[in-house]
Amino acid sequence: MLILFIIVLLLSFYLLAKVIGSYFVDSLDKIAAKLKMSSDAAGATLMAAGSSAPELFIALFAVFRPGNHEAIGIGNIVGSAIFNILAITGAAAVVRKALIAWQAVIRDLVFYAVAVLLLIIMFKDGKVEWTDAVLFIGIYLIYIFVVVFWRKMFNYVDPNEEKQEIKKKIDKSEFVKKITSPFDFVLDKIFPNPEKYYAIFFISILIIAALSWVLVESAIGIAHILNISEAVIAVTVLAAGTSVPDFISSVVVSKQGRGGMAISNVIGSNIFDILIGLGLPFLLMILITGGNISLHVDNLDMSVRFLFASVVVLLGLFMINKWVVGKKMGAFLILLYVAYIVWAVINVG
Repeated sequence: MLILFIIVLLLSFYLLAKVIGSYFVDSLDKIAAKLKMSSDAAGATLMAAGSSAPELFIALFAVFRPGNHEAIGIGNIVGSAIFNILAITGAAAVVRKALIAWQAVIRDLVFYAVAVLLLIIMFKDGKVEWTDAVLFIGIYLIYIFVVVFWRKMFNYVDPNEEKQEIKKKIDKSEFVKKITSPFDFVLDKIFPNPEKYYAIFFISILIIAALSWVLVESAIGIAHILNISEAVIAVTVLAAGTSVPDFISSVVVSKQGRGGMAISNVIGSNIFDILIGLGLPFLLMILITGGNISLHVDNLDMSVRFLFASVVVLLGLFMINKWVVGKKMGAFLILLYVAYIVWAVINVG
């Protein structure tokens, strides 16, 4: 049974990466153009929602599943945030040196730090009230407002901002092709013509939701079979797996010489993960049940503190390196993530 759960988990990760990378994000890009949204507004809303869709749905299913499984949803978001801020930022820096726009990074890191601090306070209280959930969502709406007007206020130019299509081509081995080609064939038949991007958007949402449910059930099954905490699976395996689309796109963008854009997108995605990815499921649960939510988070409070510390470290490294990220900084961030994973496996839950 364990082997079956692992196979299902890996297959779900692949399908998520395929649906998001080949269909969902492209439809969001077309919708943003149709609505004539600015690049900043589109990135903070549609693009962030696109890359964070798995985390949001996993949190929804985990919160609503009977049996106090919210540790999976919270753990996945916290683990994904740590993976994004350390592993993806590190990989982008290792691939190619980049100059980042400090004005945008300062803005995003401030909101990110506020989001993490709210998470720490929520964990300390041990419960979630409707005011907490509304506060999370409200701060994200403020963030969107600030993003839209930030560039006008500071009148800066992002050194990495060039409008060009990102092509993600990954060479597969023949063995991998034989396994994945049937699923690729089915997906190509399910999705309509690229011009019908609204239909692609809704079909993508349904498939991502279904795969997220499968991931939650698989994670619970693996945790029970191995007799380990669900939070351990969430902050390690689930977190890395659901961040695969972000990782791929960030490395590709960085190779194009736009590593700063990749880093900015990672931080923006993390803000969405925490404020909407947790705020929305909690608010829906409270509205439906009519009561507060008691948190069972299996020592995830230390992981959240580690997340806040990583924000401080990242800001310090940016300032020390004068807003230039390179291979040494990237390697250090990746090693820091590996150290966290070792700690999490030993201590979480």
